Amino acid sequence: MGQEFVIKSQDLEDKINQLLPSQGGFQPGVDLSASTTIIPIVDLTESAQGSNLRQDLQTAFGINSSVFSVTNATTTIINTTGYFKIQGYYKSQGASPDVYIQITDGTTTKRLVEIGTTVTGTLEYIEIVVFVQAGESIVVVSGANAKATLATRQIADLQGNLVNP
Repeated sequence: MGQEFVIKSQDLEDKINQLLPSQGGFQPGVDLSASTTIIPIVDLTESAQGSNLRQDLQTAFGINSSVFSVTNATTTIINTTGYFKIQGYYKSQGASPDVYIQITDGTTTKRLVEIGTTVTGTLEYIEIVVFVQAGESIVVVSGANAKATLATRQIADLQGNLVNP
């Protein structure tokens, strides 16, 4: 069984008044107390999880984002591990305007997104989140008559720890 102690501290009383105004702060006649009994507390707030940003704000693009414009080329846009957001536009500029976003490990390649339309001037929005493991990369392949303009940003590392903008 733990011991109980009464605490008299104007600094602590002031802090309670500041942090808990909706609870009436520190009330006269109420003593602060401490105990030698250990009571575990689990903080489930976003701040305790290492982030005080809302989820939608955490995925925002910033100065460290990468931007790529790909036409008639094959371009590696991500070659580091983690979770990444890819967002942008595809524009058709003539016949056979194909664009592919692929993941590859150097041996196996899988298409994640395939876009193509023969209507010149068509603008299509692209937004995906990808997971890249060691040895993998994300590649954009664009035909001669298509243009993909994409921005990428890492939103979490390989273990899922959030990366703020």
